Amino acid sequence: MTTPDPSVVARARHLLVGLFALAGVAFASWLARIPTVRDLLDLSTADLGLLLLVGSVGSLLTVMSSGVVLQRLGSRRVLLVSTFVLATAFVLLGVGPTVGSRVLLAAGMFLNGVAVALGNIAINVESGRVERALGRTVIPQFHAAFSIGAVVGSGAGALASAGGVPVVVQLPLTAAVIVVWRLASLPGVVLPMSAVEAGERPVAPARAAPAAADSRTRRGARRLATALDAWREPRTLLVGVVVLSAAFSEGAANNWLSLAVVDGFARSESVGGAVLGLFVTSMTVVRLLGTRLIDRFGRVAVLRASGASSIVGLLLFGFAPGFVLACAGVVLWGVGAALAVPIGIAAASDDPVRAAGRVAVVSAFASVASLVAPPVLGLAAESVGARHALVLIVAAMVASLVVAPAVTRERLDVPGPAAAPVPPVGTQASGADAIHAVDLEELAHARHHHGRFGRARRRHGRTDRPVARGGAR
Repeated sequence: MTTPDPSVVARARHLLVGLFALAGVAFASWLARIPTVRDLLDLSTADLGLLLLVGSVGSLLTVMSSGVVLQRLGSRRVLLVSTFVLATAFVLLGVGPTVGSRVLLAAGMFLNGVAVALGNIAINVESGRVERALGRTVIPQFHAAFSIGAVVGSGAGALASAGGVPVVVQLPLTAAVIVVWRLASLPGVVLPMSAVEAGERPVAPARAAPAAADSRTRRGARRLATALDAWREPRTLLVGVVVLSAAFSEGAANNWLSLAVVDGFARSESVGGAVLGLFVTSMTVVRLLGTRLIDRFGRVAVLRASGASSIVGLLLFGFAPGFVLACAGVVLWGVGAALAVPIGIAAASDDPVRAAGRVAVVSAFASVASLVAPPVLGLAAESVGARHALVLIVAAMVASLVVAPAVTRERLDVPGPAAAPVPPVGTQASGADAIHAVDLEELAHARHHHGRFGRARRRHGRTDRPVARGGAR
């Protein structure tokens, strides 16, 4: 396998931007119709909360096993499966409330959580592969596309609601768009797998035939093992804390910021929505521009600056004496929330062999945040109000600052495909040389899991700065 040519990488990048934007459109267009769904089924706040929790449970259950699924099926098949699961979910989300069935609605929410989790891990792993192929930071731009798509989806949902379009029409139409868009993107969105990602190593001719069969068997088992090994890696778990904190912060803003403005400053619902738009806009702008910041200053410095910005912004919003100053706090909060998740995904994707399992782990942390945040902040809001309850997010930001060094760019010391020399054609390798070529992968794998490379990395130093464009990562 060779490195994809630039045109293939550029095409995959553009298609991925579209898929991230589509994910944002689908996410927000459904959320925008929740008030209509609530009214159609005459749901109480508690009933609606339980139904929303069903979707979060579906997402969490899926991300716990999605790394193994992705390793076995590959990104293209996972995207294909998630496409039709998501389309089914949207049909049920539209039909359930219309026919007065909470069971159908709950099934739609559960399948929506499953499909979103499967689709997200696939496009996040592919975004990491595109970034490695380009040799520079681009992942924040994909997340900016999601934010832009969410704004478009919210607007489309609002227009459908204002125009009296039934959910049984809007959501199945959205499902049709999802299917067509994703199927059209599949042929070019997944880059060809490199030799390193496939776990291949050159093999001496004397043992080529049996070694190739043995190697395929070992690689298949190892890809599944690495997906599970990620749960035992301290660095991956610490990156998960970074993503959990960021998901907690962003999710809290989406769920509570508008209400906090209405209750805390006695403003109208439209003003509360405008302030939420201010948060999303500031976050999107920084995601579009933040790639250069990460390339110049490194992940750790940018993550720490992001955490500090969020802390200052949250404290300003929570305790500002006036509305204008509180809005300035919202801007700082949005700036701080912009890059933490993209940085976490990039850190989990450093090693191409282990990217799927690691992205699945950090995605699970984000799903935990979506489960924990609503009840925790809801209970706090009952006592101190939504505005002051949001200040609790500062604790998560402090945790992110403490574990920030975990996102340092991982230096891969395992020999690449060229490291095992192959004798010229027509020569006979000695038995020792052939065994060395066959077993090099096994040795590298064993050394990695016993921590010897960790000590080698400490002796030779680690870098958080990106390599020169086109260089090895």
